[in-house]
Amino acid sequence: MQVALAYRGRSNVAQTPVGLAVSLAPNLRRDRVSYAGVLRQPLRFREAMSALHDVVISDLRFKPKDKTGYEEWKKAQAAKEASIRTEAAKLKRSELEKQAKTPMPPGLERRFQKCRQQYWNARTKYGNILSREDPELWRMLMPCDPVITVSPDVMFFECFSADESSYGCLTVEREAFEAERDVALGTTNVDYSWRLYEHFQTIRSYRETRFTIDPTGFEVKTNADEAAYREEKIDLPQSWLRGFSSLQSAMSLPMRRVPISREGMYAIVAFLKRNKAKSSPRAVRFELTPGAPVKIVLEPWNKEIVLHDTPYPGAKQEVIRTWGRDRLRVLGRLLPLLDGVDVYLLGTGLPSFWVAKMGEMKLTLGLSGWTANDWTSGGSAIDQLAPPVAPSSDTMQGIAAAFKQNPTWTLSALAAKTRSSEAAVSAGLNKLALLGQVIHDLPHSVYRWRQVMPVTLSAEVIGPENEETLASRDLTRKCRVTTDKTDAKGARYIAGTVEGRATSEVALDADDRIVAGKCACSYFYTGGLRKGPCRHLQALRNKALGVSRDGGTLDTWYARFTTS
Repeated sequence: MQVALAYRGRSNVAQTPVGLAVSLAPNLRRDRVSYAGVLRQPLRFREAMSALHDVVISDLRFKPKDKTGYEEWKKAQAAKEASIRTEAAKLKRSELEKQAKTPMPPGLERRFQKCRQQYWNARTKYGNILSREDPELWRMLMPCDPVITVSPDVMFFECFSADESSYGCLTVEREAFEAERDVALGTTNVDYSWRLYEHFQTIRSYRETRFTIDPTGFEVKTNADEAAYREEKIDLPQSWLRGFSSLQSAMSLPMRRVPISREGMYAIVAFLKRNKAKSSPRAVRFELTPGAPVKIVLEPWNKEIVLHDTPYPGAKQEVIRTWGRDRLRVLGRLLPLLDGVDVYLLGTGLPSFWVAKMGEMKLTLGLSGWTANDWTSGGSAIDQLAPPVAPSSDTMQGIAAAFKQNPTWTLSALAAKTRSSEAAVSAGLNKLALLGQVIHDLPHSVYRWRQVMPVTLSAEVIGPENEETLASRDLTRKCRVTTDKTDAKGARYIAGTVEGRATSEVALDADDRIVAGKCACSYFYTGGLRKGPCRHLQALRNKALGVSRDGGTLDTWYARFTTS
């Protein structure tokens, strides 16, 4: 997807006679959004924005050993061939010029898609090298600038990490500002750079900090003679859009809230900083009992952190395991400012959302579960969150009409307004969140209308749901597990039949990820696990892990998150 961004000037933090002025340049290609006010607690804003910056640049994917010497040798070899390539290019160019009037050859579209895939593979590889060798330049080439939304009661900034596994949202209540003026509600991208991050570090509590989403940026009449005018066209990869949308849709569902005190959060971050796991499982295990202290266990050390001052407010005893804990270290900088943390859980292996509360500011950190995500191949637990059936058109029209009337709703109020069940409304909100139209504001327990992109997203833009994952949901009920055993290292081996076919086998690591398998279907025969596990292996895993659609209705789907 290609996104056009246009800015007048750069965002900056400037010194003025009365203090610092934080001025953010908005995207001129979106509807007018502006705001000006004076921060009451500038230090909180500085630390929260710095933590959000850490989410943006977060990339915990596996990094191979340094092969600088080998790369230099390859560069020398490439230089020797440069003249040959140049001559070959000239010859080919002359041939193409002669064939300019030739009709389009057959198979061009297929070859184009193949070349496009090669381009994105090379671009990803180059980005990994650049992030290691030149972080400043790499930060300037990030896929998309942060998104800022000005609402009647709050302002929030959103971003997505470089490794496409972490989501960050900083919510600032309007009460955190004074002397507000020139307020225009809406959503826009803001220009952001590494230099702006460095300027944020100069904010101090003893001098006034004025925050501005520069409204003058929308007074540009012409682009031709404006030296400060910048226009960028960014081609967002499908995996970036799919990952962002998937986490947003997961965030829209009902979740269990687990309170964690500041001392408990400090114990978690401090232990993870001092210890590095060398084997699986690497989960954070929540042992929850209604009315009893929350117990958090860090695997594989089985380090228990018991929060005696924070009893679990839920109604059911359960154990939930989540992954992605190394990214919790971005919250370390906020520990001195924390009032506490609320963790929102969907279930074992599913995304988790950590809300750091700092008075009038809240930072939401969404963790997908695993650091390396392939959002187009399916097979991860997050792919099991979609509703089994689409909500009715009447429900969707009712939700749309309600948001036109008021941009903020609670789930119960929206269900009463549309005269639909909470399950149907939740499925509709889940669909709108997947398309980037709605965000679930967890700290305030409301849903807000917010268009994350300057253009309306569609299922074709973000990519269709993986066909194998979609088919596996119906096959789960038709599975029969014949073997289920776990070895001493925590690896789990499952065998069984699906629809009476030949026996399929799947191996899960200690983190419940599919690492090996065997199936007689044509999908597995031609691709193995390279394009993701087949529907039979996914269905077999779902059966063993207890993931079932139970009839495939919206009510049973909704009950899965509210009662399971």
